[in-house]
Amino acid sequence: MSRRSGKPQSQTRARARAFALDPRLAIGVVLVVASVAGVVAIVATSDDSTEVYAAASSLTPGDRVMSSDLVIRSVKLNEATDQYIARGELPAEGFIATRPIEAGELVPTSSLGSHDGLSLTSVVVSPQGGLAATVATGASVDVWASAEAEEVGYGAPAVIISGAIVVRLVEDDSLVSSAQGSAIELLVPRSRVARLLEAMANGDVLSVIPANLPAEG
Repeated sequence: MSRRSGKPQSQTRARARAFALDPRLAIGVVLVVASVAGVVAIVATSDDSTEVYAAASSLTPGDRVMSSDLVIRSVKLNEATDQYIARGELPAEGFIATRPIEAGELVPTSSLGSHDGLSLTSVVVSPQGGLAATVATGASVDVWASAEAEEVGYGAPAVIISGAIVVRLVEDDSLVSSAQGSAIELLVPRSRVARLLEAMANGDVLSVIPANLPAEG
């Protein structure tokens, strides 16, 4: 009886030792670990995406933009990384948009303006003589004024605001449109508002001219 009962136990111990010392198991574990590590390394090196900010909704020039107005997008920018605002680079006080940004559009660094540096405000003016086709929302324009002069009608025009930003065209708004031309809302430096209002009050002839033209393709 004792011999029969001892044989199964010895066989069990032998199998346990064989299982514990089986080199094939160790090699298999090493291969699995190496495979997983290799896949992780490949994914890490191939994923060169950058987290940048995008507009949660449409933004217009002059809007004060905070982090709550933006969302994070992970995109591949390659050499263009410096042209957009990366996650963590947003000023704590936000920024002033200097150009239109559509909903979902990545926020370019060129659209950032500081609250102290820009000090912009919007003014609606009614230029005479119509507007060029390139004068659209977001365009940079110069405002020219020609004051009424004795005997000669109007004096030579001069630039009173340089580099104003077009916020919108209000061609059909009868409250702000004039009989001579369509009204246009401009984003102008506060330091030039008084000069613009003076020209408007004096009845000067105002013209809005594109500050720059797109390059020909």
